Amino acid sequence: MDEDVLTTLKILIIGESGVGKSSLLLRFTDDTFDPELAATIGVDFKVKTISVDGNKAKLAIWDTAGQERFRTLTPSYYRGAQGVILVYDVTRRDTFVKLDNWLNELETYCTRNDIVNMLVGNKIDKENREVDRNEGLKFARKHSMLFIEASAKTCDGVQCAFEELVEKIIQTPGLWESENQNKGVKLTPREEGPGGGACGGYCSVL
Repeated sequence: MDEDVLTTLKILIIGESGVGKSSLLLRFTDDTFDPELAATIGVDFKVKTISVDGNKAKLAIWDTAGQERFRTLTPSYYRGAQGVILVYDVTRRDTFVKLDNWLNELETYCTRNDIVNMLVGNKIDKENREVDRNEGLKFARKHSMLFIEASAKTCDGVQCAFEELVEKIIQTPGLWESENQNKGVKLTPREEGPGGGACGGYCSVL
């Protein structure tokens, strides 16, 4: 089973309540968008296999509740994660301001030093933007994170966010190779398409 899958990766989606974490996940895994989506209670979990640069990876994606009352579940979320997507809402500055709290939590509970982090500014389809793209980019650079702006509603940047994250993890063998030592894993060499990757200029890889 899963003979051709290179590795299984644990990805977390974190951020304040209401920034669109579940919407990003649903858009990526099921290609659906529900404007009436209820707040996540505790944790939601989805699995999707994707192919990046010819290497297949199975993603176990944990969608976490943003509300304070679920923080007791936190340590088990972070255990063993290889990638984290940190989401804020570009129309709500308070969700951007609180990113530092989420990074502190990540540092406290994360069990790996070389975990790959991506910052996603969601809801770029909306008019009432409060956080400029350059602010997001600056924050991401400061904390050595990947960065992209996205819209779960219009699908902009969503696929790219997950693909970039997975690609970076696969390029960091220490994150996943120990789990595959007995399988004789071989990486497929990267082939650059026109424009240098699938992102069409969305991503700022740091």
